[in-house]
Amino acid sequence: MANDLFSSLRTYLNKVSEGERTPAELANALNHWVKQSGDVLKSKIDEEVNNTVSRMGFIKREEFDELREELEKLKKASSTPTPKKKAATSAKTKPTKKKPTPQKRSSR
Repeated sequence: MANDLFSSLRTYLNKVSEGERTPAELANALNHWVKQSGDVLKSKIDEEVNNTVSRMGFIKREEFDELREELEKLKKASSTPTPKKKAATSAKTKPTKKKPTPQKRSSR
């Protein structure tokens, strides 16, 4: 990144010294370059932090808050009394009849 900065500075300074660019244009270009570089750097840092945090098994605060809200809803839902259902009376079941086992016929 430092090499890019020095290379850009050299290029712009050469253009100013040759009269192709004004010092104001140089300053404007450098400000633009610095802003873009800062945005790229912030993006890379954010990405790396997210990857590292994810590898460590942590979650974001927003995800934690969502899970907490869901847990509270589940607690409220489970603590409200539900109407009790009457136990179904079981009908008397008839004992199953066993089928008679076939007897072997004797051969005469």
